[in-house]
Amino acid sequence: MITFLANPQRFMDLSRWLAPSLGVLAVVLACVGLGMGLNAPPDYQQGATVLIMFVHVPAAWLGMFAYACLAGSAFFGLVFRHSLADAAARAAAPLGAGFALLALVTGSLWGRPMWGAWWVWDARLTSELILFLFYVGYLALQAAIDDEAKADRAASILALVGAVNLPIVHYSVVWWNSLHQGESIFVKGGPLLSAVYLWPLALMALAYTFGFGALWLTRIRAEVWRRRAGALAVQAAR
Repeated sequence: MITFLANPQRFMDLSRWLAPSLGVLAVVLACVGLGMGLNAPPDYQQGATVLIMFVHVPAAWLGMFAYACLAGSAFFGLVFRHSLADAAARAAAPLGAGFALLALVTGSLWGRPMWGAWWVWDARLTSELILFLFYVGYLALQAAIDDEAKADRAASILALVGAVNLPIVHYSVVWWNSLHQGESIFVKGGPLLSAVYLWPLALMALAYTFGFGALWLTRIRAEVWRRRAGALAVQAAR
């Protein structure tokens, strides 16, 4: 599949209809998920604050997933010197940064009534902040180097270094004493969440995932067109 999509024209043909299809699915799932979530009863401990979960948790998941996509694309771009992989990495970075920032902001809004503080230097929160800073560093490095090929190489190396942080974010609540809630879905014996919260959360996670897919494909397409236009401009100037 990766070899098939490595051909820019095949990718453009596929993404032309796949991106809007994923976007429509994302909107439908988000409407259903939010509808179910808003009708869920208040939690016996957290009250209505629990509703933040339907925005915060998928954002945190997608912040990590988008970085995995960024690092994977950066790896293929760095090793195989493939322009489409570099375009995919560039396209994923601002989207992932947005998800990570949303996770930090909504986590702060959730933490204030639960912990009595907007921010604590908890292992999960700190590693999530570091993830966001790696996104910012990637974008800043891309913007700081005028030579696009050199910028891609340097930013790809930074992206791969930052991938080390992904398991730290995921396992931080297991490795260290943490105020942050531990895993409550993918646990032995089945999810700990009640179905009234689990279903809307699952729908929102799918909505975020399809939404990211739609936006990522659209941004890659835009990057391909930008590079093609640049190449034509160089040829015309000769």
